[in-house]
Amino acid sequence: MRNYCIRTATPDDLDGARSVMLDTVYRDFGTGYVPRWHADIVDPAAAYLASDRHALLVAVDTDGQVIGTGAVDARGPGWPPNPRWLAERYPSGRTAQLRRVYVRPEHRRRGIARELVARLLDFAAADGGYRSVYLHTDPAVPGAEPFWRSLGTVVHDERQGAGGGQGIVHFELPLGRAAACWK
Repeated sequence: MRNYCIRTATPDDLDGARSVMLDTVYRDFGTGYVPRWHADIVDPAAAYLASDRHALLVAVDTDGQVIGTGAVDARGPGWPPNPRWLAERYPSGRTAQLRRVYVRPEHRRRGIARELVARLLDFAAADGGYRSVYLHTDPAVPGAEPFWRSLGTVVHDERQGAGGGQGIVHFELPLGRAAACWK
């Protein structure tokens, strides 16, 4: 089993983090880079390193390669494209939104994403200003929906009922979950 290090990203990690993120949106999502959805990927320093309330974590293997990412910021879900009630339930400034929890395929199923999330939740709790933790996922991505269901509660599934949407599933996670033991 390989050993991994999870830590706060530094400017030296940004190219590796960007590579993991872009590979994921092209390979797993099939959308490629979409500026209105992925601007933080192009400039992760501005999105995550410039604010004390935001964070970008990286998982690094023994060779020093970034093999996973996870981020949190203070932006709630926007309306539109999300329902107005969802944006009101998770307002910007009081909502920690988890983003870019991605692990390269050859490193998956080793607890890396779960540990990234645990540390992001600890970060959000330590901030003191967040009242809830929100995220959304595309259930078409293999393994994404079951992973998030194991950690949080579905608050809106766009596949259910009227209203259309893009088939996204929206979750709330408990604020400040303690990090699990991990090797």
